[in-house]
Amino acid sequence: MEAATAQPETGKTKPGAPPVLYHLEISHYNEKVRWALDHKGIPHVRKAPPPMMHMAWGLVMTGKPTFPVLRLNGKAIGDSTRIIEALEERYPQAPLYPGDPAERRRALELEDHFDEELGPYIRRWLFHVALEGLEPGEFLDGALGSTPRAIKAAMRATAPVGVRMLKLRYGINPEDAEVARQKIEAALDRVEAELQPSDYLVGDRFSVADLTAAALLFPLVRPPETPRMMPPPLPPAFESFRDSASGHAGFRWAQEMYTRHRGRSAAIS
Repeated sequence: MEAATAQPETGKTKPGAPPVLYHLEISHYNEKVRWALDHKGIPHVRKAPPPMMHMAWGLVMTGKPTFPVLRLNGKAIGDSTRIIEALEERYPQAPLYPGDPAERRRALELEDHFDEELGPYIRRWLFHVALEGLEPGEFLDGALGSTPRAIKAAMRATAPVGVRMLKLRYGINPEDAEVARQKIEAALDRVEAELQPSDYLVGDRFSVADLTAAALLFPLVRPPETPRMMPPPLPPAFESFRDSASGHAGFRWAQEMYTRHRGRSAAIS
């Protein structure tokens, strides 16, 4: 169960309390951590501050304005890679790191590759086509998810300012959006090139490499198993690119990873 609120939290969790995930509902990096928690079956609480307001939460908890943040054993951990590392140490069952040292190194290399070469670019491209193809109110309604109505109304009233801030924060412009689109295509090609006979990216079992690539592709692939995604209407440019990409082996692979491994949510109230 998720809670949306607008006030940053500074208190630490009590010893023995379940982990608390502070996340953005439609964010792919946040989906990466949600999936890791669910894959391991770790009971946890989810809290979803409104987008943009989340930066204050991040600064208070970790000193950085980014999500996700996991509060685990009284410690706030930022960055999806560091969170999964901590989960592997604290909850070793249903491992995401391969046991073989060489395979583990390769899985971590691919995690880093997709984090750096896919994650920022698919976000930039999606924001660009959404801001070009939708009215600001439509975009905000989708991006704000379960945010309370009063906060949604306030953010819609200041939508032009919010859009300018978003473009500045993520470097959104037509030229960089085109580069970002090419990066998405390159990531799909990389997935196809790395596939092993097992249909996984490393070795013969699902690992952090598969989870990362599939989770970061979810905003484009839109698999039904994902708990949150941008609702319709979708921009025509998005629909056109998704249609053209849907036949790619990397796109179909991401769909298959969700079907096989996304599983049930371990979130609790």
